[in-house]
Amino acid sequence: MPPSLDELRRFALGRSLFPPTTLERAIQKLGFIQADPIRAPARAQDLTLFQRVKGYRAGDLERRYEKLAVEEDFFVNYGFLARAVHVLMHPRSGFGRDTRARAKQAEAILAFVRERGAVHPREVERHLGFGTQENYWGGLSNTTTRLLDSLHYRGLLRVARRDAGIRVYAAVDAGRIALGDGTPGGIDALIDLAVQKYAPLPAATLAKLCIMLRHAAPQWRDERKDGLVRAKQRLASARVDGAEWFWPSDEALDRRALRGVNDGRVRLLSPFDPVVWDRKRFELFWGWAYRFEAYTPKPKRKLGYYALPLLWGDHVVGWANLSFAEQRLSATFGYVAGKPPRDPAFRRALEEELARLEAFMQPRRPVR
Repeated sequence: MPPSLDELRRFALGRSLFPPTTLERAIQKLGFIQADPIRAPARAQDLTLFQRVKGYRAGDLERRYEKLAVEEDFFVNYGFLARAVHVLMHPRSGFGRDTRARAKQAEAILAFVRERGAVHPREVERHLGFGTQENYWGGLSNTTTRLLDSLHYRGLLRVARRDAGIRVYAAVDAGRIALGDGTPGGIDALIDLAVQKYAPLPAATLAKLCIMLRHAAPQWRDERKDGLVRAKQRLASARVDGAEWFWPSDEALDRRALRGVNDGRVRLLSPFDPVVWDRKRFELFWGWAYRFEAYTPKPKRKLGYYALPLLWGDHVVGWANLSFAEQRLSATFGYVAGKPPRDPAFRRALEEELARLEAFMQPRRPVR
């Protein structure tokens, strides 16, 4: 018999919210961690890892980045990828041709970075400033900044580390980052990675992810349609409540897999957490529409600037907006039912989650 929607929901939670492990293992299990610069109270990547890494503190990924087998890059969104995943997308090709002047500027920047080693964008601008140009949002950015982004995307530069949140670039060391062979079969591996992260997922989301992979691997732009067909053939699937759902074929839907997360915890999840990311799936699972409203005008917000879905057991019962000041965490809540669950176990679990989050926000003492 096919699973019910309730069983699919529990399956999704159980496979994504795996028991807390080390940072290295969590990165390998997730494959890709979406990044976002907003701190409310912490960045999305830190909030995602907080739920999956033992003793994780805000900023640990950035602090340990240089020693981890991880790369910053664009997948279906921008974020952090396990290095074994990162190589699947490179070498990228299929770009539009640059003007002669722009190509010359890019060559000058690449030569400068190779000469200097790890380079901060301000240093590049100070030595090679090429003026400004319009950015994606209609404002102005330094041309050197845009060229650094382009060289990074093309695989000629990598993010060596971050200084106060700013990307510091280094030239790619071919001996450290092996390049993929660029064969069309690689699109299948990227689709499988996306499914591994976000499954079980409805057919519409699977198709959406295949479209979004044009950013990860523009060289396979024409392969995505056939890749989707092959994915539907090799993935496990079931028709549930009129919709086709897909998940990795090596994950059997036995009773153990379908029981989900049974630890009684409350979890406050990032808007970009794998459990939350697919808004269509979220609404199917929990019967209400979650919206990310950071860029919504304040008078039109219904949930708040950076509302974190509040998961209790296998139900998202509300949301919270958090702030952190003077080493203390503050929270305001909203509930789908208009009021919190009456069960005393919920109140205890919520207090425990807030205590965990407050500890997560505390700065680490420097190692002497």
